[in-house]
Amino acid sequence: MASKAERTTAYIIETVAPIFNRQGYIGTSMNDLTEATGLTKGAIYGNFENKEALALSAFEYNSKILLEAIDEQLAVEGTALDKLFQLTKFYRNYDVFTFKMGGCPILNVGIDAKYNNHLLRAAAGETLRLIEGKIALVLENGVKNNELKLPVTPLQFAKQLYTMLQGAIAMATMSDDRKYLINTIAYLDLLVQKEIKK
Repeated sequence: MASKAERTTAYIIETVAPIFNRQGYIGTSMNDLTEATGLTKGAIYGNFENKEALALSAFEYNSKILLEAIDEQLAVEGTALDKLFQLTKFYRNYDVFTFKMGGCPILNVGIDAKYNNHLLRAAAGETLRLIEGKIALVLENGVKNNELKLPVTPLQFAKQLYTMLQGAIAMATMSDDRKYLINTIAYLDLLVQKEIKK
């Protein structure tokens, strides 16, 4: 059973993760954190070395949720196509999935931290690479099993596919119009069906 200190640390991370994700590292004040948690600054910093350590833990918390969800989509039984379509089905409702998180953690943190927090930027980049690698593995297995034909390497195709997904997420987020997401995914499904299915 978790100790009181461990429960407090987990509570702080879970509570502040969507705030950091929505408002950014610089945009999140200590007042935002104390107000959300109901804890004093001293109580928060009794659990974390500084704001940067807390922001990094908050990102890692959101990242873990996202990676587990993607693993779940790609673990479905069936062919590589089945797995890819399960992934695009997940991304069709990605805005709903990430709502409680404060939006897409990769997009939000990656852009926000690019010039002001190298640790957060590196963590977002690592999560991005992990997702691309997971997609590439599905593609590689699809090629090996003679289910798919790719015009480029599996990793390159995974990067292009994920670029399109992240672009759609960015456009849907900026415009408050989820049609960017829906239409891009419809196009991706068509692309997969017509261009790479054997």
